[in-house]
Amino acid sequence: MTQTVYLSHAARDRAGDAPPATAGRSRLLGVDAARGVALFGMIAVHSLYQSDALGRPTWSFTIFGGRAAALFAVLAGVGIAFLTDRRRVRLTDGAGPVAALVVRALAIGAIGLALGYADASLASVILPYYAVMFVLAIPLVFLPTWLVAFTGLAVAAGVPVLRQLLLPQLPEPTYDNPAFAHLVDAPGALLTELSMTGEFPAVTWLAYLCAGLVVGRLTLTRMSVILGLLYAGVALAAAAPVASWVLLNRYEGMQQIWFTQPKSGLTVAETSGLLALGGDGSTPTSTWWWLAVDAPHTSTPLDLLGTIGSAVAVLAAMLLLGHVARRAASVLLVPLAAAGSMTLTLYTAHIVFINSELDTLEPTAGYLAQVLVIVLVATAWWATAGRGPLEGLVTLLSRGAGRLVTRPGRASRGRAGMSMYARPAPPSADRHATAWRRG
Repeated sequence: MTQTVYLSHAARDRAGDAPPATAGRSRLLGVDAARGVALFGMIAVHSLYQSDALGRPTWSFTIFGGRAAALFAVLAGVGIAFLTDRRRVRLTDGAGPVAALVVRALAIGAIGLALGYADASLASVILPYYAVMFVLAIPLVFLPTWLVAFTGLAVAAGVPVLRQLLLPQLPEPTYDNPAFAHLVDAPGALLTELSMTGEFPAVTWLAYLCAGLVVGRLTLTRMSVILGLLYAGVALAAAAPVASWVLLNRYEGMQQIWFTQPKSGLTVAETSGLLALGGDGSTPTSTWWWLAVDAPHTSTPLDLLGTIGSAVAVLAAMLLLGHVARRAASVLLVPLAAAGSMTLTLYTAHIVFINSELDTLEPTAGYLAQVLVIVLVATAWWATAGRGPLEGLVTLLSRGAGRLVTRPGRASRGRAGMSMYARPAPPSADRHATAWRRG
């Protein structure tokens, strides 16, 4: 049976500095609920119309376009923080975490490549990009938190500039979904696309993992931390589009974009579409003013900072809901958290579904049907089995790899929780600090 934790406000604050086993469940409910929001947002982007008859973005794409995928990436960084016990890993203890992250990357990458048959016009499969992100994130676990934060800012500000310089010399991306055939036929081109030129360029998106790793190392059970994340996230999410508008309209950035449009390689319609609906991971190199755009999936500094802000705000809102309303909020959050606890399984099932003959409903009905099925299946699975099947497989493989390279007899602390990043709580967990309810 699944166990749910309810903590008083004072107990939560005390638990924030205690071993994760006593506080993890409460924290992970909000984190997994945020993953559920990201999952439903990404399904909305794939299943619903992105623009209307006049080429304007729909309300669903305005809300979720670019933000849902960014939320997933930030939460992946939070997951890495949980995997490494919310602290900097010492070099002498690094073999286990490194092995676990490498195997996790390989497993997620293999699942992503197996979905390579999917029609890229319906959905770009993000999992192979995630695999590269996990490998790139390995050095981050050895850094102090302040240096991780600095690295994230440096990546968000500097890598888009570097990409503008390098893109003319790099191979043109295919924008197909990567498959095992690409890995065999052209591994270098595949790695370049996954790292630099594809829709979710891993090197640029490392900024999201840095943000998530910093957030995951904070005491997420303290109200002051939650409110600080909420204020900072909202401020950053609001400031990015304002800064973009000022740069493009008050400093004639938009005028320069259209003046150099003939050299961009895009048609007028394609340029208008990119500005309104976003791109495929990069922007034209015809003028540096493209870096002032904050449209979805353009991977510009303002796009990265704005979507980091929205991701942090959503996570803080889910944590705040669980912290303030406690039992009532837990009931409300469970369907989201249940879906969020098995996003790898459900995301894979979603990609398979929209590429099958079963997807015959019109967009709105199809989206609502998927949401209903996911809520019912995920809640039932969460209440009986716990982790999703693919989450369980990835966790089994990564944990086994970590144990293989760890000296015998070194016990690792456990952690209660639903997600694939949580370890089971040890039998010796303090039963007096937490009130348990079996359900």
